[in-house]
Amino acid sequence: MNGDHYAYRVRWSGEAEAYVATVAVMRSLLWIADSQVEALLGLQNLIAGVLEDMKESGETPPVPLADRVYSGKFMVRIPPRPTEHLRLRPPNRTCHSTAL
Repeated sequence: MNGDHYAYRVRWSGEAEAYVATVAVMRSLLWIADSQVEALLGLQNLIAGVLEDMKESGETPPVPLADRVYSGKFMVRIPPRPTEHLRLRPPNRTCHSTAL
């Protein structure tokens, strides 16, 4: 496996006064450089070395976000509080069903 499918990000750091490249699935790794291109290439080379070390030691590398399989379901959980008033409020009785 190579690092081509990983999601990389390069941003400016005012604190470091340089560009910082990071990779989504290996948050502890980063590369700092004077240009965006140098930051990205430096991190890609670092990732290639890390993946090689993982392979040699028998470790399983993290699956890139782009290669993960998802169910397609989007589940949202909300606390009961926001909808509680709907359950406690009496139905609207101002309009009779026969008046429709």
